[in-house]
Amino acid sequence: MKTNQTQKNIPTEWQETRLVDIGVFSKGSGITKDQLIVTGHNAIRYGELYTKYNFKIEKVYSHIPTEIIPTTTKIKYGDILLAGSGETNEEIGKSATYLLHEDCYAGGDLIIFSPKNANSLFLSYFLNIGEGRKKLTELGQGQSVVHIYKSEVEKLKLHLPSLPEQNRIVSVIETWDKSIEKLSNKIEIKKQIKKGLMQDLLTGKKRLQGFNDKWRFVNLGGTCQEIKTGKLDANAMVKNGKYRFYTCAKDFYLIDDYAFDTEALLVSGNGANVGYVHYYKGKFNAYQRTYVLYEFNENILFIKYLLDIFLKIRIKEEVREGNTPYITMDTLTDMSLKIPSKKEQQRIVNILSTADEEIKRLENKLKILKEQKRYLLNNLITGTIRTPETLLAKLTK
Repeated sequence: MKTNQTQKNIPTEWQETRLVDIGVFSKGSGITKDQLIVTGHNAIRYGELYTKYNFKIEKVYSHIPTEIIPTTTKIKYGDILLAGSGETNEEIGKSATYLLHEDCYAGGDLIIFSPKNANSLFLSYFLNIGEGRKKLTELGQGQSVVHIYKSEVEKLKLHLPSLPEQNRIVSVIETWDKSIEKLSNKIEIKKQIKKGLMQDLLTGKKRLQGFNDKWRFVNLGGTCQEIKTGKLDANAMVKNGKYRFYTCAKDFYLIDDYAFDTEALLVSGNGANVGYVHYYKGKFNAYQRTYVLYEFNENILFIKYLLDIFLKIRIKEEVREGNTPYITMDTLTDMSLKIPSKKEQQRIVNILSTADEEIKRLENKLKILKEQKRYLLNNLITGTIRTPETLLAKLTK
C-alpha cells in the first residue's frame, strides 16, 4: 500500500512523545527455518512482516515445537513487532500489531514494542506512515542489509494525538476494513458460484430448460477460420499508445500500430501465464508468442469459457519445457471440445456473462473502498484531516 512518507503541519495539540515513555521494548530470539514445524506453537519471523502482514497479525503462518520455547521470546495480544533487518532504508522497521489471544513467539531480528496508554493498532499505522515511517527510515544502517536497533527505536520522539483521538482514528479505519472484508468475501462467494456454473453448464452436466440435443465434438481449430501469432517483440509497447498490445501477460499494454481489426481470442503462448485467454473486439497488435484466434464459426465467448477451464488441463499434459514453458500451434488446433447448438451456447454465455458483470461491479466497488481507506490512512494518521469527538459514538451505534 502506497503511503505518505513525510509529516507536514503536525496538529499543535499532538504531543511529542518518546516511544520508551509509552511502552516497553524487548527483542525476539533466533528461530531458524529448520526449527519450524507444521503444527505447534505460533511463531513469527521478521521476514514475514514484509511478505505476510500489513498492519495487523490476525493469522500465523509459522509454528515451533514446545522444546525450543525456553530460548524464544513470548509476545502477547497488542504487541507491535518491528522488523530489525531489511533490504532498504525505506522498508526497515516495517511493523504490525499482534491481534491474536493465543501465545506466540518472536524470532530474531524482531523488535517487540508493548504499548501502554496507547492504541497499539494506531501506533502500528503511525509507525508505517508519515512521521513514524520517516524517522524509522532515518535510523537504517548498512548497505546490502539494513538494520535498526532497539536502543535507537526506544528514543524515537513522535508527535502523537491523545488516546481518545487514536481510538477514533482506529475505529474509522476498522469500519472500512470490515466493509472491505465483507465485500471481499461476497466476491469470493460469487466467483465460487460462477465456477460451479461453468463446471455444470460447460460440460453438459446440467442442461438448460428447452435443450436436449446431443452435444458434438469439434477441434478448436475447426471453431474458427484463422489462428495466427503476433509478429512483435514483447517490449514493443509504447506509453500512451493508440491501440491495445497483447503479450503473454494478464494485462494488456499500448502501441501505436495495429495488425488486427477483428473480434478475437488471444492466448498466451509461453511464460508464467501460458494459456491465459483474452477476449477483445477492435484494433490491436500482438507479441510473436501470442496466438490470435478469430473469425469464429461458433459463439466466441462460449469458446472462451471452455478454454478458461479446459485449456489449462491440456497444457499440463502437453506443455513443452524450455527456458520458459510454452505451447505449440497443435496444442490449440487439435484440442478437442464438446459443444452444444449455437442457441444453447448463447444461453449459457448469457448466464455466465451476467455472473461476470456482477463480479466486475463488486470488484469496482471494492477498489473504491480500498482507495477510500488509503486516503483515510494517509490523512488521519498524519493529522491532515481530524476526527470529531462525537464520531466514535456514531461509528459504534
